[in-house]
Amino acid sequence: MNQVDLNVAQSTLPELIEEVQLGEHVVITRNNEPVAEIVPIAAAKPGRKPVFGSAKGLVHMAEDFDAPLDDFY
Repeated sequence: MNQVDLNVAQSTLPELIEEVQLGEHVVITRNNEPVAEIVPIAAAKPGRKPVFGSAKGLVHMAEDFDAPLDDFY
């Protein structure tokens, strides 16, 4: 993780973005206090797309799910 003062970050943003693209995290500080962090965006994971109905049988709803609650005013 790299820490950079805000004034330096303003003048070196392209270089900081390159670091982030390589997987680094960059913390921006002001008066030696962290104020922001630049992190890489998680890459989309290729794989299966959700299939309609794939959760069938995994969800159970109680018979009285819509019954009034005793302590609800």
